[in-house]
Amino acid sequence: MNEYPLEMPKRKCSIALAAGEFNHFIVQQLVDGAYDALNRNGVAQQDISLVWVPGAFELPLAVDVLAATGKHDAVIALGAVIRGGTPHFDYVAGECSRGLANVGLKYSLPVIFGVLTTDNVDQALERAGSGAGNKGFDTAVAALQMISLMDRLRAK
Repeated sequence: MNEYPLEMPKRKCSIALAAGEFNHFIVQQLVDGAYDALNRNGVAQQDISLVWVPGAFELPLAVDVLAATGKHDAVIALGAVIRGGTPHFDYVAGECSRGLANVGLKYSLPVIFGVLTTDNVDQALERAGSGAGNKGFDTAVAALQMISLMDRLRAK
């Protein structure tokens, strides 16, 4: 049996972050967490790009354009969609998720879903917290692991 455990890449990587401005006070914490993870794992500042979009609904388009450039080994989408009293949450979260998945498949590129979808602000703040509780940090680690996996699968 061939097994491919998760591991970090053994090469220089270029990562793009696309972040939704809506709920900025939460998303900035996700961005900070992603930067922290990338820096701790050897990704140089000059190899990280950050683009801001108005909100989560706009993330798939920006991620598609970033992927199309061919300059990045992975793209991380960061945002926060917090449930309100209308069905707006369902439309934004669903279309964002679907759009990001489509981009990854279209370009065979790791597109990492770092969009919080929570019932309230407290849940979002908990998931954007410091250290192990920061989902931005987790998405950056996942991006690096996926880069390594794609390298190994494509080498076969």
